[in-house]
Amino acid sequence: MKQLSQFNNQKVLVLGLARSGAAAARLLTKLGAIVTVNDAKPLEDNPGAKSLLAEGIRVICGHHPLELLDEEFSFIVKNPGIPYSNPMLQLAMSKEIPIYTEVELAYLISEAPIVGITGSNGKTTTTTMIENVLNASGVAAHLAGNIGFPASEVAQSVSKNDVLVMELSSFQLMGIEAFKPHIAVITNIMPTHIDYHGSFDNYVKAKWAIQQKMTASDFLVINVNQDLLKTLASTTKATLVPFSTEEVVDGAYLKEGNLYYRQEKIMSVDQLGVPGLHNIENALATIAVAKLFEVSNQTIVNVLSHFGGVKHRLQSIGSIEGVSFFNDSKSTNILATQKALSGFNNENVLLIAGGLDRGNEFDELVEDIKGLKVMILIGQSAPRMIKAAQKANVPYLQAKDVKEATRLAFKTASKGDTILLSPANASWDMYDNFEVRGDEFIATFNELKGV
Repeated sequence: MKQLSQFNNQKVLVLGLARSGAAAARLLTKLGAIVTVNDAKPLEDNPGAKSLLAEGIRVICGHHPLELLDEEFSFIVKNPGIPYSNPMLQLAMSKEIPIYTEVELAYLISEAPIVGITGSNGKTTTTTMIENVLNASGVAAHLAGNIGFPASEVAQSVSKNDVLVMELSSFQLMGIEAFKPHIAVITNIMPTHIDYHGSFDNYVKAKWAIQQKMTASDFLVINVNQDLLKTLASTTKATLVPFSTEEVVDGAYLKEGNLYYRQEKIMSVDQLGVPGLHNIENALATIAVAKLFEVSNQTIVNVLSHFGGVKHRLQSIGSIEGVSFFNDSKSTNILATQKALSGFNNENVLLIAGGLDRGNEFDELVEDIKGLKVMILIGQSAPRMIKAAQKANVPYLQAKDVKEATRLAFKTASKGDTILLSPANASWDMYDNFEVRGDEFIATFNELKGV
């Protein structure tokens, strides 16, 4: 990693722990900063804080004391999940204390160029596809960021001959200043996380920040199916590499069932290892990045044809007696479920859906669910989803949880059918997170299969 002197003897507050906070605290300490960590979780229930204390790092737990900011910190590194409405951050902003996220630190120390991927949907799958293709071509690519590997930790061990493939959330991108990827990918921008950002405009501004420092020597791979992104693309200084499933562009595109890059056929849609229009978009973004790295067509085809998806993101988990099972627990909103359904023939699909009731109706889903074999509905939002099923004239059943829903779906299914868990809702009414929900689906599949 780059040996920086700018943090030596600088007083820094790391606000919020989890893996990224702990990584930032350790990195800053290594760089000579005087670090204080503040986390809301009490010390007795906070093994991460205990580990840092044992390493000699100052930790204050249990609450966020506003008087802590009297210590005149040079800057704050905050956990992405902490909203800017937090009183500590509000006070810091009034004091004009800079607030970053740890991806900024990762950029500053990284010797490796960065491929940064953001978007409302598809960023994890696209990030994984890109990493797989680059590694298969002989490029040493390393996953980092929102995908589960703290960027400031991974960045410490990469060389200039490696590549950091970094998934970036809007929360992380709000905390950057110098950050500049060599290649940035924007998969799409849809209204989401408005509760955090306050407005769609603020959300778009956070996403668009990924390219704010890029120049003509950098590349912006962007989905021009969306008018919003087309308009934004006209304002960037980066070199544009568009991708589209709707028109021929000077980049990656879909034409007559085949994927192309600048008039060169790469592969057919039928060769992709994962279904759905959204995965065609993810593949096109991956192809664009791969060609910028001069990856061979054969390597691209080999990787994308064997790509089985990412866990909980339209993940094929197998079949029993001719019935296929797909785990798409990550689909926590209507758009994600619409994209998942686009890859299947509805008359053979048994859809498990429902979850946290956020007060919204599901009228937008009606056209997408028409023709489904059956819907099995769970969670708080089931009554609202029943209304959508009735409007679509789709038969429905109810279950108490994912396990019961999966068993009920399998009992109802016939050979050639697909059981798809794609909830269109968050999981927090019944499960700690979408991963736990998806794991219950996988576990039930294994029980039914007798594993």
